[in-house]
Amino acid sequence: MLARWGDLVARRRWLMLVLGLAVVVVGALWGGRVGQHLSGGGWDTPGSASQRSAQRIEKQFPDERTDVIAVFSDPHRTVTDPAFRSAVEESLRGLPAREVVSVRTYWSTGSPVFVSHDRHSTFAALRLDAPDADRAKDVFGRIKGKFEAGGVRLGLTGHAVVMDDVSTLTQQDTSRAETLSAPLLLLLLVLIFGGLAAASLPLAIGALVVLGSFTVLRMLTWLTDVSVFSLNIVTMLGLGLAIDYALFVVGRFREELAAGRPTAEAVRETMATAGRTVAFSGITVAVSIGSLVIFPQGFLRSMGYGGVAAVVIAMIASLTVLPALLAVLGPRVNALRVPLPTGRGADGPVESGRWYRAARAGMRRPVLVAVPVVALLLALGLPFLKATWGGVTEKVLPEHTGSRVTSERLDRDFTRNLTSPMSVVITFDGGQQADDGSAKTELAAYTGRLSRLPGADGARVTAVHASSALVQVGYSSYPMSKQARDLVTQVRAVRPPAHAEVLVGGATAALVDQLDSLAAHLPWMALIAVLATMVLLFLAFGSLVLPLKAVAMNALSLFAAFGVVVWVFQDGHGDALLGFTATGTLDASQPILMLAVLFGLSMDYEVFLLARMREHWDRSGDAVESVAVGVQRSARIITSAALLLVVVVAAFSTSGISFVKMIGVGMAVAIVLDVTVVRLLLMPAVLRFLGRAAWWAPAPLVRWWERHGVREAPEPESTGQLSQPSSMARTPA
Repeated sequence: MLARWGDLVARRRWLMLVLGLAVVVVGALWGGRVGQHLSGGGWDTPGSASQRSAQRIEKQFPDERTDVIAVFSDPHRTVTDPAFRSAVEESLRGLPAREVVSVRTYWSTGSPVFVSHDRHSTFAALRLDAPDADRAKDVFGRIKGKFEAGGVRLGLTGHAVVMDDVSTLTQQDTSRAETLSAPLLLLLLVLIFGGLAAASLPLAIGALVVLGSFTVLRMLTWLTDVSVFSLNIVTMLGLGLAIDYALFVVGRFREELAAGRPTAEAVRETMATAGRTVAFSGITVAVSIGSLVIFPQGFLRSMGYGGVAAVVIAMIASLTVLPALLAVLGPRVNALRVPLPTGRGADGPVESGRWYRAARAGMRRPVLVAVPVVALLLALGLPFLKATWGGVTEKVLPEHTGSRVTSERLDRDFTRNLTSPMSVVITFDGGQQADDGSAKTELAAYTGRLSRLPGADGARVTAVHASSALVQVGYSSYPMSKQARDLVTQVRAVRPPAHAEVLVGGATAALVDQLDSLAAHLPWMALIAVLATMVLLFLAFGSLVLPLKAVAMNALSLFAAFGVVVWVFQDGHGDALLGFTATGTLDASQPILMLAVLFGLSMDYEVFLLARMREHWDRSGDAVESVAVGVQRSARIITSAALLLVVVVAAFSTSGISFVKMIGVGMAVAIVLDVTVVRLLLMPAVLRFLGRAAWWAPAPLVRWWERHGVREAPEPESTGQLSQPSSMARTPA
């Protein structure tokens, strides 16, 4: 099927190129502005008690929602000084009333919580004209230039301000990552291909994929909220996979040309072999990342949308625009050659290749290879066993960011956790008013029970509306800490007032609900990814053993990578070098995102390697020799692709946002481990143990696969790299 597709692309190459150019133009002019339409939230769990609490507060106590906190300080005057008050009110008076619908201050409320311990600072709590806290970021973006200090020191924080800073830094990080990686990628591609013409093709496809994915994301914003962090995953995956696939396709095309095939036939054979591998790899990676959409959190769903868009467009571009470019270039793909040292290529008999010799050596002593490798991976993964899960706060920002500095000042100079309150909404049944005598008695007893909880710093009723009352529970622990989460659990376990419903909300309660939701959905995500991968690998290679081996080795390499992430980002080793603040916790959604992406990428390299092994197995039936030949034929491509992908993802380690930095570092470590230690050392050793059994499947499935499986075209004899004669494909039952 893909061979016929290759014929079609070669004939309609100019049409394919025009369509590709159209994608680039639309992406540059329209899709490139997607950042203006993305949201900064998406961590809430729909239908949870914390979200229902937030919705009820929004409906019944709208003025209690605080989107922006403006902190005013004067080292020479206190809040009782009329000049201080005048300066603050003058500053607030300049804000547009249409966007700022509510302002609470010390002078309007008389509440002492608005005054710092030294009485030289106060804050104003602002509610913006937005339907919810997440959309308040957009309103703040329109008015942030209108804040004036008015003769006093001014700092801004709050959910809308933090999310605005996060959004701004995310877009800057994306641009910086592209700027940092592009020149290095071009240099490495020139070294890999030995010529500028071939080296430019992967970057051209990468640009098309990124711009096309931005266009898809912008279209998705018409249907649903999409997180601003999807920009990172699109750039990372889109550019990385486009280069991976282009490297594989261009490399195979040059092999076919070197074998003496004319251009059209070389395109056909490239699509029948490398194109098939790219198609299976793309589908496998897309399914793995697409499993994120089962989570209810908008953040993870957005990553699923963006990741699938990037993978699918990378796959389509590599099967349409790229072969069309190759059909146009033909032998000119080798133009603009760069003189390089000899020994760069893989010419000559395969048995003389260094990767072949290394694989054969490792398979002669599989125990001496496998045991130390497994021990190393398990040792690296041990810190993961003590992972502590947290959430996203202002501490994900660089330490000198204005919103983070102001938030930390609030915690230091005012009542702790003003920006992360623990809110309890009590709603009485039967229309009973919350300010009735009996209701007041119940509320007083209830707040007393809350105040006596370990870790609570008092509880008080802050607002009453009809049949509902709002209670704020004070606490001094870090909002994302286990102590704070335990307090939420205890608050929820306290006996509620008679005939009343209690909903506990706030940032810590939202984290508790999020962790429960992630734990409930994670097994289903893993099941989807594993089953889909096993089915696709069976369709590609006709074995039931290889998919099981692939899943087990992926789990081992991921365990090691997550252990490194915990050691660095939770425990804080290297925090000064990398420039982040370790909080002792990890945002739980990020490892899940990494799990989906890295599982897919691991299968990407698995497909590349097994495809070459299957080619030789079909020709020879020699299980051991097939492994060595497959490693020799694919190792250089896989290591080159991994190196290029590491350059792309490592560029995100320069991000100012700590969890984006964590993804960059974690993925780079995982890819290096997977390609070097797992694929090129452990995998040959394991396959040596398995021998012919690696290709085993029950006889009925073998017969089904021989009729319906999608098989790789046999490798050309004219390459001069195999000494075995061509033979019928053989698959033992």
